[in-house]
Amino acid sequence: MAGDSDVPENNLFCVNCAKPANLQCPKCMNLKLPRAGSAFCSQECFKSSWSSHKSVHLKAKLSSPDTQNSGSLSEGWLYCLKSGQAWTPKLPYFDWTGSLRPSPISKKQIVPDHIDKPDWADDGIPKIEPNSVLQYTVEVKTPYQIERMRETCHIAREVLDAAARIIQPGVTTDEIDRVVHETTIAAGGYPSPLNYNFFPKSCCTSVNEVICHGIPDARKLEDGDIVNVDVSVYYKGVHADLNETYFVGNVDEESCQLVKCTYECLEKAISIVKPGVRFREIGEVISRHASMSGFSVARSYCGHGIGELFHCAPNIPHYVSGVIECGLMDGLMLQPMVNEVLNLSILFW
Repeated sequence: MAGDSDVPENNLFCVNCAKPANLQCPKCMNLKLPRAGSAFCSQECFKSSWSSHKSVHLKAKLSSPDTQNSGSLSEGWLYCLKSGQAWTPKLPYFDWTGSLRPSPISKKQIVPDHIDKPDWADDGIPKIEPNSVLQYTVEVKTPYQIERMRETCHIAREVLDAAARIIQPGVTTDEIDRVVHETTIAAGGYPSPLNYNFFPKSCCTSVNEVICHGIPDARKLEDGDIVNVDVSVYYKGVHADLNETYFVGNVDEESCQLVKCTYECLEKAISIVKPGVRFREIGEVISRHASMSGFSVARSYCGHGIGELFHCAPNIPHYVSGVIECGLMDGLMLQPMVNEVLNLSILFW
Protein backbone atom coordinates (compact mmCIF):
# COMPACT_ATOMS: atom_id res chain seq x y z
CA MET A 1 0.00 0.00 0.00
CA ALA A 2 1.23 3.49 -0.83
CA GLY A 3 0.61 6.61 1.27
CA ASP A 4 2.54 9.20 3.28
CA SER A 5 0.14 11.50 5.13
CA ASP A 6 -2.63 11.40 7.70
CA VAL A 7 -4.54 14.10 5.83
CA PRO A 8 -6.74 12.83 2.97
CA GLU A 9 -5.56 14.01 -0.42
CA ASN A 10 -8.11 15.24 -2.97
CA ASN A 11 -10.98 14.18 -0.67
CA LEU A 12 -10.26 10.48 -1.21
CA PHE A 13 -12.31 7.93 0.70
CA CYS A 14 -11.83 4.24 1.35
CA VAL A 15 -13.61 2.08 -1.23
CA ASN A 16 -14.29 -0.47 1.53
CA CYS A 17 -15.62 1.58 4.46
CA ALA A 18 -15.88 5.17 3.06
CA LYS A 19 -13.55 6.63 5.70
CA PRO A 20 -10.96 9.26 4.67
CA ALA A 21 -8.12 7.46 2.89
CA ASN A 22 -4.50 8.12 1.93
CA LEU A 23 -3.39 4.63 0.94
CA GLN A 24 -3.67 3.28 -2.57
CA CYS A 25 -3.61 -0.24 -4.00
CA PRO A 26 -0.14 -0.72 -5.56
CA LYS A 27 -1.57 -2.81 -8.40
CA CYS A 28 -3.96 0.01 -9.27
CA MET A 29 -1.01 2.39 -9.27
CA ASN A 30 0.88 0.15 -11.70
CA LEU A 31 -2.16 0.05 -13.95
CA LYS A 32 -2.53 3.84 -13.59
CA LEU A 33 -6.13 3.54 -12.44
CA PRO A 34 -8.02 6.51 -10.91
CA ARG A 35 -7.17 7.09 -7.26
CA ALA A 36 -10.84 7.40 -6.34
CA GLY A 37 -11.43 3.71 -7.02
CA SER A 38 -8.26 2.41 -5.42
CA ALA A 39 -7.97 4.29 -2.09
CA PHE A 40 -8.02 2.57 1.29
CA CYS A 41 -7.91 3.86 4.86
CA SER A 42 -5.79 0.99 6.24
CA GLN A 43 -4.03 -2.27 5.44
CA GLU A 44 -6.87 -4.12 7.19
CA CYS A 45 -9.51 -2.63 4.89
CA PHE A 46 -7.34 -3.38 1.88
CA LYS A 47 -6.89 -7.03 2.86
CA SER A 48 -10.54 -7.60 3.75
CA SER A 49 -11.75 -6.26 0.39
CA TRP A 50 -9.06 -7.86 -1.77
CA SER A 51 -11.22 -10.71 -3.06
CA SER A 52 -13.67 -8.25 -4.62
CA HIS A 53 -11.27 -5.38 -5.34
CA LYS A 54 -8.96 -7.45 -7.54
CA SER A 55 -11.72 -7.67 -10.16
CA VAL A 56 -10.97 -4.01 -10.87
CA HIS A 57 -7.53 -5.02 -12.14
CA LEU A 58 -9.03 -7.66 -14.42
CA LYS A 59 -11.54 -5.23 -15.90
CA ALA A 60 -8.72 -2.78 -16.53
CA LYS A 61 -6.78 -5.43 -18.42
CA LEU A 62 -9.83 -6.35 -20.47
CA SER A 63 -10.26 -2.71 -21.54
CA SER A 64 -6.56 -2.04 -22.19
CA PRO A 65 -5.31 -1.41 -25.76
CA ASP A 66 -3.30 -4.66 -25.68
CA THR A 67 -6.47 -6.55 -24.90
CA GLN A 68 -8.55 -4.83 -27.52
CA ASN A 69 -5.95 -5.59 -30.19
CA SER A 70 -5.53 -9.24 -29.29
CA GLY A 71 -8.62 -10.58 -31.06
CA SER A 72 -12.30 -11.14 -30.42
CA LEU A 73 -13.04 -11.10 -26.69
CA SER A 74 -16.22 -11.54 -24.70
CA GLU A 75 -17.43 -11.96 -21.14
CA GLY A 76 -16.42 -15.60 -21.36
CA TRP A 77 -12.81 -14.45 -21.46
CA LEU A 78 -13.17 -13.54 -17.80
CA TYR A 79 -12.76 -17.20 -16.89
CA CYS A 80 -9.74 -17.57 -19.17
CA LEU A 81 -8.07 -14.50 -17.73
CA LYS A 82 -8.73 -15.59 -14.15
CA SER A 83 -7.01 -18.86 -14.96
CA GLY A 84 -4.17 -17.38 -16.98
CA GLN A 85 -3.28 -14.15 -15.26
CA ALA A 86 -1.27 -15.86 -12.53
CA TRP A 87 1.26 -17.11 -15.08
CA THR A 88 1.61 -14.37 -17.64
CA PRO A 89 1.39 -10.63 -16.94
CA LYS A 90 -0.21 -9.38 -20.16
CA LEU A 91 -2.42 -10.55 -22.98
CA PRO A 92 -2.73 -12.81 -24.88
CA TYR A 93 -2.04 -14.64 -21.57
CA PHE A 94 -1.35 -17.86 -23.45
CA ASP A 95 1.64 -19.24 -25.30
CA TRP A 96 -0.11 -20.26 -28.51
CA THR A 97 1.05 -23.61 -29.93
CA GLY A 98 -1.10 -23.64 -33.06
CA SER A 99 -3.47 -21.60 -35.18
CA LEU A 100 -6.51 -21.99 -32.91
CA ARG A 101 -7.72 -18.82 -31.20
CA PRO A 102 -10.65 -18.30 -28.80
CA SER A 103 -13.97 -16.99 -30.09
CA PRO A 104 -16.78 -15.25 -28.17
CA ILE A 105 -18.30 -17.32 -25.38
CA SER A 106 -22.05 -17.18 -24.80
CA LYS A 107 -23.76 -16.79 -21.45
CA LYS A 108 -23.91 -19.63 -18.97
CA GLN A 109 -26.82 -22.03 -19.37
CA ILE A 110 -29.62 -22.12 -16.79
CA VAL A 111 -30.34 -25.18 -14.65
CA PRO A 112 -33.94 -25.65 -13.45
CA ASP A 113 -34.57 -25.56 -9.71
CA HIS A 114 -35.81 -29.15 -9.55
CA ILE A 115 -32.41 -30.54 -10.63
CA ASP A 116 -30.20 -31.83 -7.80
CA LYS A 117 -27.00 -29.75 -7.86
CA PRO A 118 -23.42 -30.15 -6.59
CA ASP A 119 -22.18 -27.67 -4.00
CA TRP A 120 -20.43 -25.40 -6.54
CA ALA A 121 -23.50 -24.82 -8.70
CA ASP A 122 -24.42 -21.43 -7.24
CA ASP A 123 -21.15 -19.75 -6.30
CA GLY A 124 -18.58 -21.69 -8.34
CA ILE A 125 -16.64 -22.94 -5.30
CA PRO A 126 -16.41 -26.68 -4.44
CA LYS A 127 -16.67 -27.03 -0.65
CA ILE A 128 -16.47 -30.75 0.14
CA GLU A 129 -14.09 -31.98 -2.54
CA PRO A 130 -10.87 -29.99 -1.81
CA ASN A 131 -10.64 -31.01 1.86
CA SER A 132 -12.00 -34.54 1.57
CA VAL A 133 -9.93 -37.45 2.87
CA LEU A 134 -10.68 -39.06 -0.50
CA GLN A 135 -8.15 -36.74 -2.12
CA TYR A 136 -5.40 -38.98 -0.73
CA THR A 137 -7.27 -42.15 0.29
CA VAL A 138 -8.77 -44.42 -2.38
CA GLU A 139 -12.40 -45.22 -1.61
CA VAL A 140 -13.80 -48.71 -2.04
CA LYS A 141 -17.31 -48.11 -3.34
CA THR A 142 -20.35 -49.75 -1.77
CA PRO A 143 -22.80 -51.73 -3.92
CA TYR A 144 -25.28 -48.86 -3.57
CA GLN A 145 -22.72 -46.34 -4.79
CA ILE A 146 -21.82 -48.59 -7.72
CA GLU A 147 -25.45 -48.99 -8.73
CA ARG A 148 -25.98 -45.22 -8.74
CA MET A 149 -22.78 -44.74 -10.73
CA ARG A 150 -23.92 -47.25 -13.33
CA GLU A 151 -27.15 -45.34 -13.76
CA THR A 152 -25.35 -42.00 -13.97
CA CYS A 153 -22.81 -43.36 -16.45
CA HIS A 154 -25.63 -44.62 -18.64
CA ILE A 155 -27.03 -41.09 -18.77
CA ALA A 156 -23.60 -39.64 -19.53
CA ARG A 157 -23.12 -42.08 -22.40
CA GLU A 158 -26.44 -41.01 -23.92
CA VAL A 159 -25.47 -37.35 -23.51
CA LEU A 160 -22.13 -37.88 -25.26
CA ASP A 161 -23.81 -39.78 -28.09
CA ALA A 162 -26.29 -36.92 -28.55
CA ALA A 163 -23.40 -34.48 -28.84
CA ALA A 164 -21.58 -36.71 -31.32
CA ARG A 165 -24.59 -36.81 -33.66
CA ILE A 166 -24.37 -33.08 -34.44
CA ILE A 167 -20.61 -32.88 -35.05
CA GLN A 168 -19.88 -31.74 -38.59
CA PRO A 169 -18.18 -28.81 -40.36
CA GLY A 170 -19.98 -25.53 -39.63
CA VAL A 171 -21.26 -26.53 -36.19
CA THR A 172 -19.93 -24.47 -33.29
CA THR A 173 -18.64 -26.02 -30.08
CA ASP A 174 -21.18 -23.77 -28.34
CA GLU A 175 -23.92 -25.72 -30.13
CA ILE A 176 -22.36 -28.95 -28.86
CA ASP A 177 -22.45 -27.51 -25.35
CA ARG A 178 -26.15 -26.62 -25.78
CA VAL A 179 -26.99 -30.20 -26.78
CA VAL A 180 -24.99 -31.59 -23.84
CA HIS A 181 -26.73 -29.22 -21.42
CA GLU A 182 -30.26 -29.86 -22.69
CA THR A 183 -29.82 -33.64 -22.88
CA THR A 184 -28.37 -33.76 -19.37
CA ILE A 185 -31.20 -31.68 -17.91
CA ALA A 186 -33.82 -33.74 -19.76
CA ALA A 187 -32.44 -36.87 -18.07
CA GLY A 188 -32.68 -35.21 -14.65
CA GLY A 189 -28.92 -34.66 -14.27
CA TYR A 190 -26.65 -31.68 -13.70
CA PRO A 191 -23.69 -31.06 -16.04
CA SER A 192 -20.82 -31.41 -13.55
CA PRO A 193 -18.38 -28.91 -15.17
CA LEU A 194 -20.91 -26.06 -15.10
CA ASN A 195 -19.56 -23.39 -12.71
CA TYR A 196 -17.02 -25.84 -11.27
CA ASN A 197 -14.33 -23.40 -10.13
CA PHE A 198 -16.23 -20.90 -12.32
CA PHE A 199 -15.97 -22.97 -15.53
CA PRO A 200 -18.56 -21.26 -17.75
CA LYS A 201 -19.91 -24.20 -19.78
CA SER A 202 -21.62 -27.58 -19.40
CA CYS A 203 -18.94 -29.65 -21.14
CA CYS A 204 -15.40 -29.35 -22.46
CA THR A 205 -14.69 -29.23 -26.20
CA SER A 206 -11.01 -29.48 -27.10
CA VAL A 207 -10.21 -28.84 -30.75
CA ASN A 208 -6.97 -29.83 -32.52
CA GLU A 209 -3.97 -28.75 -30.44
CA VAL A 210 -5.97 -28.21 -27.22
CA ILE A 211 -5.01 -31.00 -24.80
CA CYS A 212 -8.19 -30.96 -22.70
CA HIS A 213 -10.72 -28.74 -20.89
CA GLY A 214 -11.37 -26.50 -23.90
CA ILE A 215 -14.21 -24.00 -23.48
CA PRO A 216 -17.10 -24.20 -25.99
CA ASP A 217 -17.36 -21.00 -28.00
CA ALA A 218 -18.61 -19.49 -31.26
CA ARG A 219 -15.88 -20.92 -33.50
CA LYS A 220 -17.29 -23.15 -36.23
CA LEU A 221 -15.73 -26.56 -36.64
CA GLU A 222 -13.81 -26.85 -39.89
CA ASP A 223 -13.27 -29.75 -42.27
CA GLY A 224 -10.18 -31.60 -41.04
CA ASP A 225 -10.55 -30.70 -37.34
CA ILE A 226 -10.57 -33.24 -34.55
CA VAL A 227 -12.65 -32.38 -31.49
CA ASN A 228 -12.75 -34.03 -28.09
CA VAL A 229 -16.04 -33.76 -26.21
CA ASP A 230 -15.71 -34.31 -22.46
CA VAL A 231 -19.04 -34.96 -20.70
CA SER A 232 -19.62 -35.22 -16.96
CA VAL A 233 -22.99 -35.74 -15.27
CA TYR A 234 -24.08 -35.41 -11.65
CA TYR A 235 -27.11 -37.56 -10.81
CA LYS A 236 -28.37 -39.13 -7.58
CA GLY A 237 -25.38 -37.78 -5.70
CA VAL A 238 -22.64 -39.25 -7.91
CA HIS A 239 -20.70 -38.18 -10.97
CA ALA A 240 -19.97 -39.86 -14.30
CA ASP A 241 -17.18 -38.68 -16.58
CA LEU A 242 -16.34 -39.78 -20.11
CA ASN A 243 -15.14 -38.34 -23.38
CA GLU A 244 -14.21 -39.23 -26.92
CA THR A 245 -12.48 -37.56 -29.85
CA TYR A 246 -14.31 -37.20 -33.16
CA PHE A 247 -13.29 -36.49 -36.74
CA VAL A 248 -14.81 -33.42 -38.39
CA GLY A 249 -15.18 -34.10 -42.11
CA ASN A 250 -12.04 -35.32 -43.87
CA VAL A 251 -9.13 -35.62 -41.45
CA ASP A 252 -5.47 -35.98 -42.47
CA GLU A 253 -3.58 -39.24 -41.93
CA GLU A 254 -1.48 -37.96 -39.02
CA SER A 255 -4.59 -36.97 -37.06
CA CYS A 256 -6.20 -40.32 -37.85
CA GLN A 257 -3.15 -42.17 -36.56
CA LEU A 258 -3.07 -40.03 -33.42
CA VAL A 259 -6.69 -40.76 -32.53
CA LYS A 260 -6.23 -44.45 -33.37
CA CYS A 261 -3.13 -44.71 -31.17
CA THR A 262 -4.87 -43.00 -28.26
CA TYR A 263 -7.81 -45.35 -28.43
CA GLU A 264 -5.47 -48.33 -28.55
CA CYS A 265 -3.67 -46.98 -25.46
CA LEU A 266 -7.00 -46.88 -23.65
CA GLU A 267 -7.93 -50.44 -24.65
CA LYS A 268 -4.53 -51.80 -23.65
CA ALA A 269 -4.73 -50.04 -20.28
CA ILE A 270 -8.21 -51.38 -19.55
CA SER A 271 -7.17 -54.91 -20.49
CA ILE A 272 -4.60 -55.15 -17.67
CA VAL A 273 -6.77 -53.70 -14.89
CA LYS A 274 -7.33 -56.23 -12.11
CA PRO A 275 -6.56 -56.60 -8.39
CA GLY A 276 -2.83 -56.58 -7.72
CA VAL A 277 -1.81 -54.50 -10.72
CA ARG A 278 0.23 -51.43 -9.83
CA PHE A 279 -1.11 -48.08 -10.95
CA ARG A 280 2.23 -47.37 -12.59
CA GLU A 281 1.78 -50.41 -14.85
CA ILE A 282 -1.19 -48.64 -16.46
CA GLY A 283 1.06 -45.72 -17.30
CA GLU A 284 3.75 -48.06 -18.57
CA VAL A 285 1.34 -49.70 -21.02
CA ILE A 286 0.07 -46.37 -22.29
CA SER A 287 3.49 -44.76 -22.57
CA ARG A 288 5.04 -47.78 -24.27
CA HIS A 289 2.37 -48.06 -26.95
CA ALA A 290 2.37 -44.33 -27.62
CA SER A 291 6.14 -44.28 -27.97
CA MET A 292 6.21 -47.32 -30.27
CA SER A 293 3.61 -45.59 -32.46
CA GLY A 294 5.73 -42.45 -32.78
CA PHE A 295 3.84 -40.33 -30.26
CA SER A 296 4.45 -39.07 -26.74
CA VAL A 297 2.24 -38.71 -23.65
CA ALA A 298 1.14 -35.39 -22.14
CA ARG A 299 2.31 -35.35 -18.51
CA SER A 300 0.45 -32.24 -17.32
CA TYR A 301 -2.80 -34.12 -16.72
CA CYS A 302 -3.76 -37.60 -15.57
CA GLY A 303 -6.67 -39.92 -14.91
CA HIS A 304 -8.54 -39.67 -11.63
CA GLY A 305 -11.01 -41.33 -9.31
CA ILE A 306 -14.67 -40.38 -9.38
CA GLY A 307 -17.86 -41.07 -7.46
CA GLU A 308 -19.60 -38.81 -4.97
CA LEU A 309 -16.71 -36.43 -5.66
CA PHE A 310 -16.02 -35.09 -9.14
CA HIS A 311 -12.26 -35.62 -8.72
CA CYS A 312 -10.57 -37.79 -6.08
CA ALA A 313 -7.86 -40.38 -5.54
CA PRO A 314 -6.33 -42.27 -7.17
CA ASN A 315 -4.50 -40.19 -9.74
CA ILE A 316 -3.46 -42.31 -12.71
CA PRO A 317 -0.42 -40.99 -14.60
CA HIS A 318 -0.21 -42.08 -18.24
CA TYR A 319 3.52 -42.59 -18.01
CA VAL A 320 5.81 -44.80 -15.93
CA SER A 321 5.19 -43.75 -12.37
CA GLY A 322 1.13 -47.66 -6.73
CA VAL A 323 -0.91 -51.35 -6.56
CA ILE A 324 -4.56 -51.86 -7.45
CA GLU A 325 -6.45 -53.63 -4.69
CA CYS A 326 -9.72 -55.47 -5.06
CA GLY A 327 -12.59 -53.01 -5.04
CA LEU A 328 -10.48 -49.92 -5.66
CA MET A 329 -11.32 -49.77 -9.34
CA ASP A 330 -14.88 -48.62 -8.78
CA GLY A 331 -15.08 -45.25 -10.46
CA LEU A 332 -11.56 -45.08 -11.91
CA MET A 333 -11.00 -42.82 -14.90
CA LEU A 334 -8.35 -43.62 -17.49
CA GLN A 335 -7.67 -40.63 -19.72
CA PRO A 336 -4.71 -41.29 -22.01
CA MET A 337 -3.60 -37.98 -23.54
CA VAL A 338 -1.25 -38.77 -26.35
CA ASN A 339 1.01 -36.09 -27.78
CA GLU A 340 -0.56 -32.67 -27.23
CA VAL A 341 -3.95 -33.19 -28.79
CA LEU A 342 -5.99 -36.11 -27.49
CA ASN A 343 -7.98 -36.79 -24.35
CA LEU A 344 -9.87 -40.04 -24.83
CA SER A 345 -11.30 -41.76 -21.78
CA ILE A 346 -13.87 -44.11 -20.36
CA LEU A 347 -15.29 -44.69 -16.90
CA PHE A 348 -15.56 -48.31 -15.85
CA TRP A 349 -15.97 -50.59 -12.88
